[in-house]
Amino acid sequence: KATMKSLRFISAEAFVSNAEFARKSLGGVAHNLFPLLFKASYLLEQREVIHDLVENWPLVDFNMGKLLGTTVDYQEDLSCRTCSVCLESCLTGLRDYVLNHPSPYVKRLKVVDLTGIKDVEVQFCECKKTMGRWARTQLLSKLCLELLVYLQQTQCNPGAFEISVDVLIDLFVTERNYELVMQALLKKCYCPLKICCVSFRSDNLALQKFFYIIKLTDPSLLRKLEIVHNVRLEMEHLEILFNSIHFPLLMSLTLPARTFNVQRFTATDERVLTNIGEKMGEMTQLTELSMPFSILTGRIQKLLSPLKTPLKMLDVSNCSLNHADMAYLANSFHANHLEALDLSGHKILDLYPSIFFKLLSHSSSVLRSLTLEDCNIQDTHVNMLILGLSPCQKLQEFKFLGNPLSSQALKHLFTFLCELPMLKNVEFPVPRDCYPIGITYPIDDASLCRFDHQKYESVAEDLNLILLQANREDVKASTPLFGSYDAAVQETKNELGAYLIKSFKETLEKFTTSLNKMS
Repeated sequence: KATMKSLRFISAEAFVSNAEFARKSLGGVAHNLFPLLFKASYLLEQREVIHDLVENWPLVDFNMGKLLGTTVDYQEDLSCRTCSVCLESCLTGLRDYVLNHPSPYVKRLKVVDLTGIKDVEVQFCECKKTMGRWARTQLLSKLCLELLVYLQQTQCNPGAFEISVDVLIDLFVTERNYELVMQALLKKCYCPLKICCVSFRSDNLALQKFFYIIKLTDPSLLRKLEIVHNVRLEMEHLEILFNSIHFPLLMSLTLPARTFNVQRFTATDERVLTNIGEKMGEMTQLTELSMPFSILTGRIQKLLSPLKTPLKMLDVSNCSLNHADMAYLANSFHANHLEALDLSGHKILDLYPSIFFKLLSHSSSVLRSLTLEDCNIQDTHVNMLILGLSPCQKLQEFKFLGNPLSSQALKHLFTFLCELPMLKNVEFPVPRDCYPIGITYPIDDASLCRFDHQKYESVAEDLNLILLQANREDVKASTPLFGSYDAAVQETKNELGAYLIKSFKETLEKFTTSLNKMS
């Protein structure tokens, strides 16, 4: 659907669409028109104009999220267009802002905020080439280092060294860009563009390198820390991290799979766990915690009770929680504040339905996102599930892939889901009757795609018809077989794949060596 543009915006588009004319005329443009021209050039992908606008930016701050977000002149939010052409022009424009200009006193720019850029699955820009978080990290680091080399080599304007611009960014570091980012952070104090890391994600990285680079990011400013795939962080390393570094502003923490495993706990491990809980308690801003695929049976209270601030987001998917853990969650002060909850991989409706419903009723006034994948939810549970979800009138997202539900049960559930007024996104499983008889759940990856696709399409059509007849075209219903889209994984999947093959090969070699020794 077309978004209305003001006359000012239409004029701005006309002005920037002739790049040569626009670039020549920038000197005479009023300062307060720069944001308007920037959004218009971004929409039209006018790379040279974008570059020159940033190079001559006359204002104190340059905030990508605000500049591209909903504005009075043009309502459409462009902040999820991670257009490669436009973003590269912005960043090279920023480098040239430092290098060009004879007079330093005109330069008022103090803060550049790149954190408002959102990485999404479907791109609407013309070039269709995206620059994700990893590539933005790479390019900014490269430009900062190039800038330093250039300033040292040439007899450039001494005023360039007087410039100091904080560049707020969400860094994403893997083995492949580690060296570059590390160098840029090490030399930050000499560079006019100061990388300020607001959120840090690390995948495919040796622990030693992770510990080194996290200290360079200035952890006192960090709001979000994500340690996700192939960083072999275990509980004792986490304790060292929290004991040696303070994260006073940390709001969101994601830990890799298997950080905790209480199955092999000793008395020392219990002490370590208690200490980690206490350290998290000192993080007074912490409201989001994600620790999937850890084994935490019976220890949730020990970990979460020291927290002073209630959690708004909790992901304990596949954490082998027991009755006591669920009872703690349902009765804790976190329950009334949970906006997003992931309990995937737990047979909640089989094992502890009443406690689960208590948890839902406590969080119902704020709960926006609920994920119950691979929870063995069957047809016999559907009425109970509807009863539990009924008070959740703020629910915007419900994901329940991997549950053995028939097409009939799904239709019944969808009829109810139409009544949730805020619902926007539903991820539903392939119906059980589309798979061969005798399939066992959870379904392994090899069998996941072996279902009757024609039958599935027909059921999906029926489900969409239920939404349509209830005037709920606003609800998107889908079955992403291999889980929801993850922009970071998508961007670094080749590196991720190579890493997995390497570790598989190493494991095989160790196995062969042990076999040879035995024989």
